[in-house]
Amino acid sequence: MTDFTVLLVAVIGGVAITLQGQFMGVMDQRLGTKESVFITYVIGGIFISLILLATRLGNLKAIRLVPWYGYTSGLLGLVIVGSISYAVPRLGVSRAFTVLVAAQFFVAVVIDHYGLFSAAVQPVTGPRLLGLGLISAGVWLVVRHG
Repeated sequence: MTDFTVLLVAVIGGVAITLQGQFMGVMDQRLGTKESVFITYVIGGIFISLILLATRLGNLKAIRLVPWYGYTSGLLGLVIVGSISYAVPRLGVSRAFTVLVAAQFFVAVVIDHYGLFSAAVQPVTGPRLLGLGLISAGVWLVVRHG
């Protein structure tokens, strides 16, 4: 894949996450957090099951090659989807996602710096620390004054 294609996929993912946050916030307000998470996972589970069946289960036979922590992604997905569902209707889309994305940056820097969970080591540098400071300032501005 070209860099453009990868960036385009990332942009599409970002748009989808934002739309999902708003849609789940609507469900959360009308049904509750647990219920909106359940509906989200059931619908997603049905669609990925159909895709896997259409592709003859894809590469699932290699499941034993996944490290133990890879299997926690489903539980982490519940936390992600639940926190989005809960935070968006209470903070608004932009404030909720500002905090969510900033938290991702901070954890990502730690993972990269130490090479945790099979990540390529990318040491923390001065410019990265400056970037985290700017992100922190942005979070403060959006959350306090947005």
